[in-house]
Amino acid sequence: MEPGFWHEKWHQQQIGFHQQDINPFLVKYWQRLALPEDAKVFVPLCGKSLDMCFLAEQGHQVIGCELNELAVQQFFSDNQLEMTQTTVGEHQHYQTEQVSLYQGDIFTLPKSITQDVTAFYDRAALIAWPESMREQYAKQLANLLPRGSVGLLVTLDYPQEALSGPPFAVSPTWVDVHLTDDFEIQALACQDVLADNPRFVKREVSWLNEAVYLLKRK
Repeated sequence: MEPGFWHEKWHQQQIGFHQQDINPFLVKYWQRLALPEDAKVFVPLCGKSLDMCFLAEQGHQVIGCELNELAVQQFFSDNQLEMTQTTVGEHQHYQTEQVSLYQGDIFTLPKSITQDVTAFYDRAALIAWPESMREQYAKQLANLLPRGSVGLLVTLDYPQEALSGPPFAVSPTWVDVHLTDDFEIQALACQDVLADNPRFVKREVSWLNEAVYLLKRK
């Protein structure tokens, strides 16, 4: 998607992709990564996700990247967090004690910013891209992650012809075919979440599966 698409969504506050609660898969499976408390965790296309608060509560240092300035500002204001703002290259850097967010294009994020991360969490990033752009994002994520880093990937899958997206459908086959060069992949769980997503029900989408994978950067 072009940057203007996401800027308009945030400007209009059409942010149905923002979850009001911490993702259940994150809560259930994060401990499987067996990370030390002070681990640095990268969250691509982070928006203002409450999942980052969960990660910080585990003692982790959270490093996020988000295109839209309003999303970043709302994260700090919604959670009543004081922050400092500086400029780092092409990105604005918003910093609080355990959360460090870089506002700007993930494709121009300096690799030096993520060189010390040992973990990552992707709930809304991979599924934000249409298939024509998804592999480019996946390669950039792999480029930013040090070898050996581990993380959780959460995807949605449904009949793509039933809904234009985003979020876009990402099948288990797509994950296996396009991520296997850079990651070791372990499927952890998959469940039907159609009843929890009124937009999909209204559009008469016949099924909607949410899946979670454990990935390790090769």
